[in-house]
Amino acid sequence: MLHTIIKPNSYQDSVNLMLLTNHISALEGVIQASIMMGTPANKDIMGNSGLYTDELEKAGANDMCIVIDAEANGNVDDMLAAVDRFLSDQSVSGSQSSTLSVRSWERALKENPGANLAMISVPGQYAAEEADKALELGLHAFIFSDNVPIEAELNLKRKAHEKGLLVMGPDCGTGIISGVPLAFANRVKGGNIGIVGASGTGIQEVSTLIDRMGGGISHAIGTGGRDLSEGIGAITMLDGIHGLEHSDQTDVIVVISKPPAKEVRDRVVHQLQGISKPVVALFLGEKPSAHEGNMYQAYTLEEAARIAIDLGKGNSVLPLYSVPLEVPETELQSDQTSIQGLYAGGTLAAEAAMLIADALQLQDGLIHEAGYVLRSNGHAIVDLGDDMYTQGKPHPMIDPATRIQHIEKAAADPATAVILFDVVLGYGGHDDMAGVLAPAVEKASSKAKAEGRNIYFVAALCGTLQDPQSYAEQKRRFEQAGVLVKESNNQAVRTVLAMMNLSLEDVPKSYRPAATVSADNCESSSFVQELLNGKPSIINVGLSKFAEAIAASGSGATVVQYDWRPVAGGSAKMQHILKQLNQYRFNGRIRLVHA
Repeated sequence: MLHTIIKPNSYQDSVNLMLLTNHISALEGVIQASIMMGTPANKDIMGNSGLYTDELEKAGANDMCIVIDAEANGNVDDMLAAVDRFLSDQSVSGSQSSTLSVRSWERALKENPGANLAMISVPGQYAAEEADKALELGLHAFIFSDNVPIEAELNLKRKAHEKGLLVMGPDCGTGIISGVPLAFANRVKGGNIGIVGASGTGIQEVSTLIDRMGGGISHAIGTGGRDLSEGIGAITMLDGIHGLEHSDQTDVIVVISKPPAKEVRDRVVHQLQGISKPVVALFLGEKPSAHEGNMYQAYTLEEAARIAIDLGKGNSVLPLYSVPLEVPETELQSDQTSIQGLYAGGTLAAEAAMLIADALQLQDGLIHEAGYVLRSNGHAIVDLGDDMYTQGKPHPMIDPATRIQHIEKAAADPATAVILFDVVLGYGGHDDMAGVLAPAVEKASSKAKAEGRNIYFVAALCGTLQDPQSYAEQKRRFEQAGVLVKESNNQAVRTVLAMMNLSLEDVPKSYRPAATVSADNCESSSFVQELLNGKPSIINVGLSKFAEAIAASGSGATVVQYDWRPVAGGSAKMQHILKQLNQYRFNGRIRLVHA
């Protein structure tokens, strides 16, 4: 039976709502629950999940909508009391935060007049407008929000480029500016290696490997996953490269991208070959055979990190970087033939799929099909961070519930031999992923054993020794549960391939001098240089978790939390009218100034 409760003017950010939904869904007597703000998009999600009721019709974007499908004997009053307790706990936690909170741009700028960066994590339909406000105010924009139309992204990036500002995103999961963690980032040591990446977990994997291998990061500039598409043309990637070229802290530049549009990729390479600093380039899916001039090409994220370490120390780059693997002996049934990869990180999933496709000599390479990155010969790599798995649910780096379900399903399949997964530590992620995933591994392993099968679990652990979750403790807990933990995704995948009697052929890279190339324009704006040569001063618009992470990082950055709410109650018509009035008022000010 469906029960609907509307809490007027009770705005909560998406993470709190998703965690609350999971909390209520786990209560006795609850079949299914959905708790969202009353936006049209969220109502559609409820409708698609069979939880739409007529009472939702009148709810606005600032109204919390609670729909619970409860068993006939379920006590709804107890469920609602649990909702109130959760919200009360969140309120107490917020009041105890050391981060200053405000409710408007004007107040945010008054409290932080030196701000030069806005972090935006509001619902996607509002993100472009908030980013545009940031640019008008002279702030760089880091857009964590996804579901922003590509036309809006292009307009924002063109505007930012003309103003000498950076737009990182949309759908930008990671960044590090002068040691300050942005969104899902790790606590890495400072150093002379700068990264520009159209990939969140790709940046995390490379930066944490560099840290654990003794190097350090000057900056890691995220661009958003669509930046190297034909529609955007690498605007942020190129501006980021030029910024690092002029950064005094940076001696080596690493460029990371998921498969780019060819014309855009060639444009980026042309720029890279014309700058003065050595560059490591990784275009995922390519298997380069040579280095050229100052540009060194990598096949895997780990190889990119190892080349960058050598360049940063002034060492020669090796023709081949291979790591000895410890491969356990396996006892499998004859029908246990499949690898099941259950990934939280999209780039890590793509890298795993690339390596497996290479080992299987698949012509198709990476396959994008309903949440799968690869599905062939019985093997599968799933990106659990894909929109189809996260719609109305927390990202798997925040909440492990979806991955636990997939572990149970994969382990129950008689064909499964190895379950491969990633664990990404750092700010913004789950506080103790091993604490919740390890019991699920133990349960699945024991059940398979009772049915006469052995299932092997291999994990790629991404993080640093300084991360808040404790890398060493996470590793210990997973190993205690029987998981084979590897230092990199590359090593984890190659170990699994070896366990399945599959292998990869690595060919030493040759070296050739570069042809004489001049980059088109390597200038970097004064605003970008100011950002990269000092600590960013931040206005965090949206998820308070990100502001708290910055404050807790000890980086010394100034951050003000803007507790954003949809204006005009979420009414699109009223928002349009207010926008026109604000533009009129703004233009009037300009006329008065010029008069």
